[in-house]
Amino acid sequence: MAVKNDLMARINADYSRMSKGQKWIANYIADYYDQAVFMTAAQLGRAVGVSESTAVRFAMSLGYSGYPAFRRDLEDNVKNRLMERQEIKSQNKRAGKSQILAQILESDRHQLEETLRQTDQNAFDEAVDIILSAKNVYIVGLGASAPLAMYLVSYLRLVRDDIHIITSLNTSEIFEQMIHIGSKDTLFGISFPRYSMRTLKAMEFANARSAKVISLTDRVTSPMNLYSSCNLTAQVELNEIAQSLVAPMSLINALLVAMARKRKSAVARQMKTLEELVREYAFDGIDELNPSDDSLGMDYPGEVKHA
Repeated sequence: MAVKNDLMARINADYSRMSKGQKWIANYIADYYDQAVFMTAAQLGRAVGVSESTAVRFAMSLGYSGYPAFRRDLEDNVKNRLMERQEIKSQNKRAGKSQILAQILESDRHQLEETLRQTDQNAFDEAVDIILSAKNVYIVGLGASAPLAMYLVSYLRLVRDDIHIITSLNTSEIFEQMIHIGSKDTLFGISFPRYSMRTLKAMEFANARSAKVISLTDRVTSPMNLYSSCNLTAQVELNEIAQSLVAPMSLINALLVAMARKRKSAVARQMKTLEELVREYAFDGIDELNPSDDSLGMDYPGEVKHA
């Protein structure tokens, strides 16, 4: 997965190593980048509640020679974002019924590009290794994130065993399914705005049990990253009726491919076993059992057959 040298990608990659003050700056830039672009180091520090020197150190920690170089890069990023958003808005205004398909697909393409630009390659690689090395993997995705969790689990089972999916909205059931999680296990939490408090609590519990926690959410400053040691981000955008999950689905697909390539022989064995099971147990008739039908030829435990 190629990653462009983008400012937000740098922030995403370094966020977990930042000081508290630097994280405040990163959060402010993520939320108010259109205002931060006009600020000096002193003004940004005052807006966030840190010193001017902290703002300068923040810029230099990202690899810039100083705050002016950081601000120029931020300005370029803001210009590009505004131009892209303006283009999408213009297309939306021009779009008639016949253009809705092109409009939505163009929006999805933009989200994929933003996800690629902001993805931390090291975090992606780390997530692959964590999932493959864990004793048990718990996947949590509630509400609109449940389809993402189900997709991940359905194919992850071809790569490894001991996968547990949690999609229940009942808090008691969530913790019943997680009660045995421990330090050798991993929890993969998926949530996007509006964020799920139940998912966050599950991640908090896993962290308290010393399990490794991976998050998949919309940005590095998401509250879902409070208890995760490995953060993955994917862009989502709300249209007239729902959030588009194209980008997170694509990122999950990339994770699956990366893991499958590391476990080629295991995947091949699982696929072969699955094909054999389908051939042996496949049934295409009416899915209704009639106990009085002797033609089924079923043997029951303890049944004595008479000649």
